[in-house]
Amino acid sequence: MTSTANLGATTQGAWATAARAGYVVSGALHILIGVIALRLALGDSSQSADQSGALSTVADEPLGRVGLWVAAVALLALAGWQIAKAVHLGSAAARGASSSGDRAKAIGRGVVYLGLAVVTATWARGTGSSSSDDTQDLTADLMDAPAGRILVGALGLAIVAVGVYHVVKGWRQKFLEDLQGLPAGEAGRGSRVAGTVGYIAKGVALGIVGGLFVAAAWHADESEATGLDGAMRTLKEGPAGPLLLALVALGFVAYGVYSFVRARYGRL
Repeated sequence: MTSTANLGATTQGAWATAARAGYVVSGALHILIGVIALRLALGDSSQSADQSGALSTVADEPLGRVGLWVAAVALLALAGWQIAKAVHLGSAAARGASSSGDRAKAIGRGVVYLGLAVVTATWARGTGSSSSDDTQDLTADLMDAPAGRILVGALGLAIVAVGVYHVVKGWRQKFLEDLQGLPAGEAGRGSRVAGTVGYIAKGVALGIVGGLFVAAAWHADESEATGLDGAMRTLKEGPAGPLLLALVALGFVAYGVYSFVRARYGRL
């Protein structure tokens, strides 16, 4: 029985390590998106400032697809960990030892990382597609459903709410609750700054993404729902657009750095 217990502990430890690697992958993708968005702010519009742009950049590198397969496995491990956590929290909630809100957050994270793992795997296979096109196709399908415009509008408002949540979490530094044993000194202060700036920047971008869904529903035009890349380009077209886009781009880089910190010090 002792050997069985040791095997179980070893397996769980390997799973936890793979799940933490998922945060590293997420961080790297955010940094790549930030770099592409910064190039867009400076006038280079040749790449999509979203997941597809970041993943295609990696896929084009030597051994890039091998790296994407590794990334997909890490993201899948992180998704599985979050879903398993949700199941555990569900049992705890039934005993009154946990809140349903914690379980909902774990489920949400699991779904997000699972989706990202699937998208990463498609690029590893060489069958990746534009995130903007996929978003427009999804919007068109929803539009064709009964009460489709209401569904698209509700989706947009939900994404806006997630964006607001990110801004508040960053501003109030609630992300520190996701960490444990943060280092002292400059490293700790830098981690706090990266988390604050990163969450706020990501929240702003998500708010614009959600707004584009609402606009698509209002005008019954799925082409207006253009995802993260469309949000970045919309931001650039506004007053002081290039400057604001550059700030958001740097915020995405900061979020990527925070994700590296979370990989090391985060609570799983």
